[in-house]
Amino acid sequence: MTSSPQGPPPDASSPEVPSLEVPSLEVRGLAYAYPDGTQALFGVDVTIGRGERVALLGPNGAGKTTLVLHLNGILHGGLGEVRVGGLAVDPKDRASLREIRRRVGIVFQDPDDQLFMPTVREDVAFGPVNLGLRGAELDARVHDALTRVGMANVADRPPQHLSFGQRRRVAVATVLAMEPEILVLDEPSSNLDPASRRELAEILLGLDVTVLMVTHDLPYAAELCPRSVILSGGVIAADAPTRDLLTDADLLRAHRLELPFGFDPAAALR
Repeated sequence: MTSSPQGPPPDASSPEVPSLEVPSLEVRGLAYAYPDGTQALFGVDVTIGRGERVALLGPNGAGKTTLVLHLNGILHGGLGEVRVGGLAVDPKDRASLREIRRRVGIVFQDPDDQLFMPTVREDVAFGPVNLGLRGAELDARVHDALTRVGMANVADRPPQHLSFGQRRRVAVATVLAMEPEILVLDEPSSNLDPASRRELAEILLGLDVTVLMVTHDLPYAAELCPRSVILSGGVIAADAPTRDLLTDADLLRAHRLELPFGFDPAAALR
């Protein structure tokens, strides 16, 4: 008995089915100056492979936020190129920009900037609803996202009734519900108590997405990210295993990065 023809496989290079060999993020020659003439980036090059967890480190004013805002087209107009899962960030192409903004999920430092609906469920459903999901498919997407961050039991509660750490986890769920290519976290450990900090770390370590974590918290970078990139003065100053960077005292001092008192990265990262 012969099987019926299945047709050609999906095109792995298309926006809908990114190839596993294509990096999650490619930034090439990215340079950008703000309208007042302040040059924030001077030709940044960085590539992040699928499934990598990378910390983006650097002093205030280094250009970290400017770089992140280029990843989903909020900032544009400079030189260079950004690709997410092989798809170019092109602000003039509205269809591709919509897909880019689904692929790049940014979790803000303050979860209250991200949570604005009457219930947790509605907050997590907001993005998928705008993608056109409805009914059982929407319910499943919301439940899965909340389950991944351990918050399925609060789906019907108002987000403002949750603790700060719980709200941050719900903010992560709002992004996961969009099934992103890359999860960008802005200072994820800030203002968390020790238990919430540990719980969030366990969640992030269990996620099967590419993670770019912008942080000043060097121990958290050491715990979560095998690789770190230092952005300083608008250029990539270092890109190496996190252990190598955090044990280089001269490098940290040159870029105004400081380990907390008593933290030994060589011991922590054995």
